[in-house]
This record gives sequence, C-alpha cells and structure tokens, in this order.
Amino acid sequence: MRINKYLAECGVCSRRNADELVKQGRVSINKKVVKELGFDVDVDKDVVFVDGKKVVKVTHYDYLLFNKPKGCVTTMDDTKDNKSGRPKSDAETAENTQKSVDLDEDVKKRPRRTVVDYIGNDFKNKRLFPVGRLDYDSEGLLLLTNDGDLTYKLTHPSSEIPKTYIVKIEGTIEESDLAILRKGVKVDGVKYGHCKVKVTGVEEGNARLEVIIFEGKNREIRRMFEAVEKKVIFLKRVAIGDLRLGGLSRGGYRELSETEVAYLKKLCEKSVKTQPQA
Repeated sequence: MRINKYLAECGVCSRRNADELVKQGRVSINKKVVKELGFDVDVDKDVVFVDGKKVVKVTHYDYLLFNKPKGCVTTMDDTKDNKSGRPKSDAETAENTQKSVDLDEDVKKRPRRTVVDYIGNDFKNKRLFPVGRLDYDSEGLLLLTNDGDLTYKLTHPSSEIPKTYIVKIEGTIEESDLAILRKGVKVDGVKYGHCKVKVTGVEEGNARLEVIIFEGKNREIRRMFEAVEKKVIFLKRVAIGDLRLGGLSRGGYRELSETEVAYLKKLCEKSVKTQPQA
C-alpha cells in the first residue's frame, strides 16, 4: 500500500498532506526516513513513524460537521500549516519566521484560532483532520474525520463533488460576467473549471450570489471573481452535495448520522461512475 494511502487510512492526515510529510522527511519506516512518495508499505511487517511517533491503525472512524467561523484556520496545528490548511512550504515557513521577528511581543502572544479550539475533549485526541479547506476569511460547512479514504475521494478534483456557497461581492455584476464564470476562467495560469452561479439578491448595493463549484482549488471562488474584476467580501459554504449546514451556530459542530455518512460514500461512488472512461 502506498505510504500516503496508509497514513490516510491510519487517520494521520489526508493523502495530500501525507505526501507533504514524506517530502519534509517526517516519515520513517522501520526507523529509516523515507522521502519516496510512491513507497509501498508492507502493512503486515513494516512499522511506520511520523515525527518519531508510531502510527497505529484506526479501528473506528468519526465524522463531524463543523460550522467554521471566519478567523479560524482550517488546520489542527497552526505551527505547521498556512491559512488555507495546507502544510507550509519552506518559503512560507521562512517568511513567517521573518514576520515573527518584526512583530512586537504583544502581537506574538495572539495565536490564531484553529479548528481544534472548537472541538470538544471527546474528539481532540481522535486525530481528526479537515476534509478539504476553507480560507481564514471564509466560513461555513467543513467536514472533519479520520477516514482518509473518504477524504481522498471527496477532495479529489476528478470526483467533481458539488459544493454550494453564499457569496457577496462589492457592487453588482452583469449577466455577461456570470456567463464567463459559468464557462470557467484562467487566473495567473491556473484554470478554474465550470461552475453554476446566479444572483439571489442585492443588499446595500452589493450583489449576493449562490455559487456551486466542482473542484475546490485553493481560494477558487475569490480568484474566479478576480477574473471579472469583482471583489468577494463574504464567503460561506452551505452544502456539500445535498449535505447542508442547516442551523448549526458558528463554531458549533455535530456528528454525522449513519445515513449522512452513507450518503457521502454513495456520492463519491456515483461521481466515479460518471467519469468518462479512457
């Protein structure tokens, strides 16, 4: 079994983050550091360590639906991840170190809140990790689990799982710009795929929209609107497929029901079956 899949199934992190751990030399097998992304683990013989701690197979998966508030980092460890919840690159780590030097002591004592700050003690030691990410300035539905296989399927671009957002922009927007967004746009060389978007109202001169995307790239919606010269001032995810945030308060969370978990797994299976065959 590939090392990233093994770590994900053990509830350490998602497959994407597992690759980063390997690159950073934080993973060892039988006490030897491994930096080969495609390394195969012998699940019956090999002993795997992350940061010197033995990795143990998960025997029970947990699934939480969390209403992430604005100003919360989508990570369980802010010292190692950036605002979007991705592991920090060497450049980002160096940049943050320099910024830290420039800050006064008062500012340094103000740590950013992370997902773990909102989760109860019953789940803090379950090695849960976010499914995908929401930016620091965004809010709304975020799934947390230690089921690495489901996380991989829900976040893989080829799955095209629909994610619904409420978006507010500065000013209004023309139908011609909406048509451009629906077809997909390219920003700084990055292609953002098709989406569904419609105006649902105007509040104090600012348009309110419903946007449904199918990829989930880093800061995707904000970058999409940049392509038509519009600034996003509010962004909230309200649904993944038909799983909706509902009336859950900001910073609140609840366990998914067995029916909801089954729905998510079925959603992934359906998306795979509808993919065009090579």
